[in-house]
Amino acid sequence: MVESGLSFTPEERVNKNLTGLIPHTMESLQTQCQRAMKMIRTRQTDVDKYLYLSSIKAQNFDLFYRLLMDNIRELMPLVYTPTIGDVCLQYSTLYTRPEALYISIKQRKSIRAMLRNWPYPNPQICVVTDGSRILGLGDLGVNGVGISIGKLALYTGAAGIHPENTLPIVLDTGTNNETNLKDPFYLGIRSKRAPVSEQQAFMDEFMEAVTDVYPNMTVQFEDFESEKAFNYLDRYRNKYRCFNDDIQGTGAVVLAGYINAVELSGVPIEEQRLVFMGAGSAGVGVAKQLVEYYTKRGLSEQVAKDKFWLVDTKGLVTKDRGDKLAEHKKYFARTDNNGHQFRTLEEVIEYVKPTALIGLTATFGVFTESVVRALKASVDSGGLGRRPVLFPLSNPLTKAECTFEQAVQWTDGTVIFASGSPFSPFTMKTPDGHAVTYHPNQGNNVYVFPGLGLGAILAKASKVTDDMVYTSAAALAAGLNADEIHKGLIYPRIERVRDASVLVAREVMKSARRDGVSTLPESQWIEWEEWGDVALDAWIKERVYDPVSFSEKSRI
Repeated sequence: MVESGLSFTPEERVNKNLTGLIPHTMESLQTQCQRAMKMIRTRQTDVDKYLYLSSIKAQNFDLFYRLLMDNIRELMPLVYTPTIGDVCLQYSTLYTRPEALYISIKQRKSIRAMLRNWPYPNPQICVVTDGSRILGLGDLGVNGVGISIGKLALYTGAAGIHPENTLPIVLDTGTNNETNLKDPFYLGIRSKRAPVSEQQAFMDEFMEAVTDVYPNMTVQFEDFESEKAFNYLDRYRNKYRCFNDDIQGTGAVVLAGYINAVELSGVPIEEQRLVFMGAGSAGVGVAKQLVEYYTKRGLSEQVAKDKFWLVDTKGLVTKDRGDKLAEHKKYFARTDNNGHQFRTLEEVIEYVKPTALIGLTATFGVFTESVVRALKASVDSGGLGRRPVLFPLSNPLTKAECTFEQAVQWTDGTVIFASGSPFSPFTMKTPDGHAVTYHPNQGNNVYVFPGLGLGAILAKASKVTDDMVYTSAAALAAGLNADEIHKGLIYPRIERVRDASVLVAREVMKSARRDGVSTLPESQWIEWEEWGDVALDAWIKERVYDPVSFSEKSRI
């Protein structure tokens, strides 16, 4: 009954002994979707809507993914950010059924046995977190498993990786969150996090076990605190097929938007100057991706790096600031400040005169009116027709550095905007009284990570290379259609995310071959080269999951 619901044919109902156990009516998947959407829209809160969707997924994942694919603009914010942040905060209270693999450090000698307990025999991609830095919400412990569940729903909805081939995992090493430790319903270990050395050994054992039990597994690291995020990526990237979405996925999706934003900005590449508010794993990961973009455009690495100024809670990141810099910040630490320190974002903007401002702070409202107007003024000083680039990328909405409406108003409608969370279009009157509607861009990682993962799987890549990640960004940037270009968008419409994922997967596969990490037969590649990208696209589409029930297919 939990496979196809009312889509079972009369013959299937007899064969499966379902006659009388479900209503007589046989419904199409389309009708079931219409009923479900009506029910979702009657729910009063986004968390209630999430819970209803979760119950559908548990009973009939074909219906769930058909809903998600056909209503992705409406449902993606419920399945993932921003709603998933609220769900994670309440996960232990909301818990009704297991949806993931919960691996405790206290059971570290049984990791392989726990992996084999997963009910599906051939998972090909897992999203693993330890809950230590969930979105902008901090250490949520085992409650952070919601992020793995939500992310994998998008691997299926956006790229077509079959849900039975996905595996959400949380590594429970304790939590330093006092609210969790005092919560009588908390589902994780009720103690402070294990020492870093023990967490490292636990992670080593997990990576060895998961790739031993499931040799075809792609591992995506998700929402580890910054030091661990960089450490684990560097430690495992050349040994296993893995990547970190916070560092590499965020970097790729922002790079894709930035490539198109530069074209619209009117500011020559040699005059681009970027201020990053936020110097954690995501901020540094994004900045490094953009450095690679500039080096591929012919700049030396040093000249490219000199275009970036990173700001953290103590101000501009400089070598002589006086505090001990985290290892990942040292690459971008400035040495040309002549002993001057700049403690506020306003001071940095006045000093740098940037053309672009990127926010990855998880601090709501840090891009104030004075900050945004100062950005616009610095861009305007370069000449007519220039436009400021403003990317407040923090999730969820409650952590966004500014809203789309504010960005439009404070730049008099000239802003090139992309956010991490979704915003609605905004209509504003021009000085001559005409109403103009502005369309926001959402720099959501969903444009990259599903296609990157799919490409790595289909190419049978032995690892995920830097060029595969960069190529995913370049492919996404080139994926706009004529209507999107006409509207001045820098990302495809979210309704076309599956098209974008196929494009990203195709180019990632080709990159894997160039880098010598694809283990597909060379004869297969030669055949695709003869027939062109159309043939490879068709091959990819034949291998992705499309949630149409058997009974529905028989009517087409």
